[in-house]
Amino acid sequence: MECCLHQPVDSHNVNEVINYLPSPLPVKHYDADTTEPISCSLQTLDELFSWKQTEAYPFNVAVVPLAAREPALSSCLQRTLVSHDMMGGYLDDRFVQGTAAEAPYAFYHWQHIDIFNYFTHNLVSIPPAVWTNAAHKHGVLVLGTFITEWSDGEATCEAFLREEELYCEVADKLVEMSRHYGFDGWLINIENTLSEVAVQKTPLFLRYLTNQMHERVPGSMVLWYDSVIENGELKWQNELNQSNRVFFDACDGFFTNYNWTAQNLERMTDNNLPTGRQADIYVGVDVFARGKVVGGMFKTHKALEIIRKYNFSAAIFAPGWVYETQKKTEFRHNQDKFWALLKGNLSIHRPAVTLPFVSSFCQGFGNAVYCKGKEIQPWYYHEQLDGHGWVRSRACPEDAWNGGCSLLLDGLIPATRTSAVCAKLFSLHVPLSNTLVSIVYKSSSEVTVSLELKITDAALRTDEQNRDVKLISVSPVLLHEEHELIRQFPHLHENKNTGWNIRYSKLDLQGCILREVCVNIQLIGEPCDTTFSCRMGEIMFLDIASLHEAPEMVQDFCISDIVWLRGAGASPHSTSCCLYLNATLQWGYPTELVRHFKVYWRQLKGPNPGMSAGEPVVVGRAYSKLYRITELAVLEPPGQLELLVEPVTWKGFQLPMSYWGRRSVSYSEID
Repeated sequence: MECCLHQPVDSHNVNEVINYLPSPLPVKHYDADTTEPISCSLQTLDELFSWKQTEAYPFNVAVVPLAAREPALSSCLQRTLVSHDMMGGYLDDRFVQGTAAEAPYAFYHWQHIDIFNYFTHNLVSIPPAVWTNAAHKHGVLVLGTFITEWSDGEATCEAFLREEELYCEVADKLVEMSRHYGFDGWLINIENTLSEVAVQKTPLFLRYLTNQMHERVPGSMVLWYDSVIENGELKWQNELNQSNRVFFDACDGFFTNYNWTAQNLERMTDNNLPTGRQADIYVGVDVFARGKVVGGMFKTHKALEIIRKYNFSAAIFAPGWVYETQKKTEFRHNQDKFWALLKGNLSIHRPAVTLPFVSSFCQGFGNAVYCKGKEIQPWYYHEQLDGHGWVRSRACPEDAWNGGCSLLLDGLIPATRTSAVCAKLFSLHVPLSNTLVSIVYKSSSEVTVSLELKITDAALRTDEQNRDVKLISVSPVLLHEEHELIRQFPHLHENKNTGWNIRYSKLDLQGCILREVCVNIQLIGEPCDTTFSCRMGEIMFLDIASLHEAPEMVQDFCISDIVWLRGAGASPHSTSCCLYLNATLQWGYPTELVRHFKVYWRQLKGPNPGMSAGEPVVVGRAYSKLYRITELAVLEPPGQLELLVEPVTWKGFQLPMSYWGRRSVSYSEID
């Protein structure tokens, strides 16, 4: 990236002389037509050896650290790994800043899985940052993939596995990439035959890579895929045995091939594994059901039932089958159906987070705004109530308070039910203090809506909290609209005539852990079979003490990598050739204090000397301190425009513009 430190910190203006030279940005990382940043893989060993952290692609760096979770992964004896293999990879997810795709694939059942592997058939698959950010928010590890296949793969392996210096260099590069891009390890998949020399070096390569990952990326993981055996022959075993045990012993885990039977699993239980290592065997399940497999497709749960019977972990390969082979318009329905069938054989973990906790229930896509799915996801389910009643939780893109969608709770309350329907929203681990709680919702007129929180004592040891301890239910008392705390949120009251209800509560529960967030839905009037709906727009838990903290200012705002383009106007009937600005913005700000950043622009001057400055217009959202503006149509030169960055804090209200980042760009053509 072209350095922008040459821009004087005391100057808010950048002077640009327009030229139309080809973009100097590498087409591997930036779209050739628009300069939009994109994620990609490495194809060759030469690319891997030439990779340098100082020259690495900045937009694919994950900004969300791996969240703690309860229970910890190390204490989970039946883990679940998802290997995301879809149509060659790097599809809509390659667009770092989002995409306008009408029906992109998304994964949001994070509480059910422990490890996410990004898989393609390229030599080195680096997970797009959008996946790493979303997974880390939920305490889920993310693994890239190092794969060799066929004759090309054989040549690659012979090239780097012939001597210690070379295989150590490959391992060091993989470690550096994991550290730089912020993900947690690798799946190693050697699916080609190996010479005697290469296969002897392979366990040494694995052990060195694993040790270096553990040393430099705490909590990381290296897995081996069931492929070659100890004599170098490519021969899938569908189990861990003496033919492939040498690879398992050199790393953190073993991912079996998919054509196993119950007999394979039974034999593995007699492997005399070290204590606790049975959890490190991930039995592969191909959701596409290719070959002679158990289950697959909407019968994948049958395979999981057998795997859990023998107390093994599971590796679910290509669950995007529900997207690739089914109607795109039915994607959410099929995704929820697929994971509901597996639910009985999946462990649940809770992300351990601290206040503030805010969610607008966005899955990362919708009809209005694409938010990258960086929020902790709620529970999605369809449950039967007593009698013939039911309650369902699902995402709804048709209406949202903030982001791409809201959470829709709907169902049928039978006439025989007198108590409220308790709909679970989140399973969490959040230490509480003196806390302000707000919810934003819409509901049908037949029901009332209230919040129910389930807590436990923070003094309990972690292992005690992880057991099925009795949770204490707390129903927060509503605050009046004129309460002094509520007056600090005027931006919410500006929206009170939109049909959304906004309710505030105050909790003083220091020394307690929030474990579950639920909504109670109570029927109004005489009992009768009643359908209901409740749309949740946002829920927020804030430490009241944080409301009095002074806001931070955006620092070191600069502009770099400016590219000017000429193209047709936005209107299909336009005959004029518009001028477009493309530029990278960078700034400094504590990201832990914000939900995201809003990027704006406005035209200050144009060729008409009499024009007045326009109002700031939103360009997009940024979830890191980096944003690429692309195809911004500006007035003909000479002109001046201003670019602005607004931090959107967890509290949600707007900071004064004096706290924003601001830079102006004066541009002219060559005389």
